[in-house]
Amino acid sequence: MKKFLSACALSMTVALPAMADAPRHLVTVLTAPEPQTQLMAMVLTMNAVQQGATAQILLCGPAGDIALNEAPASATAGQPPRDASPQGLMRMMMDKHNVKVEVCAIYLPGKGADAAILLDGVTPAAPDAAATAILADDSVVLSF
Repeated sequence: MKKFLSACALSMTVALPAMADAPRHLVTVLTAPEPQTQLMAMVLTMNAVQQGATAQILLCGPAGDIALNEAPASATAGQPPRDASPQGLMRMMMDKHNVKVEVCAIYLPGKGADAAILLDGVTPAAPDAAATAILADDSVVLSF
């Protein structure tokens, strides 16, 4: 029994570093209407990307307004301490880090609009693809 336990411990010691080196994928699901919560979701996503993760952002409900060409001031106004805005940080991640940004599939129909009202590069999510990303073994889901 001792040999079996030692073998298990050794195999875990060898496997854990390999798993730690695997790239992680962050799926940030944001629904909160508060600008501070929206910005913090972007800050945490950005920090994960800077540490080597890939990321995608799914905006639903009031948070979908961040992705509008004509976004409300709450999405574009700079906040302390660095005068960053939710939309500004999101756009920077899209441009510099290829972060995929989508609005929930029901966001545009709920607004009675089409994708023309969205920022370039933001698309409506396909529910099956979003579910696949959320359920992937290498995914971590943040929800705000």
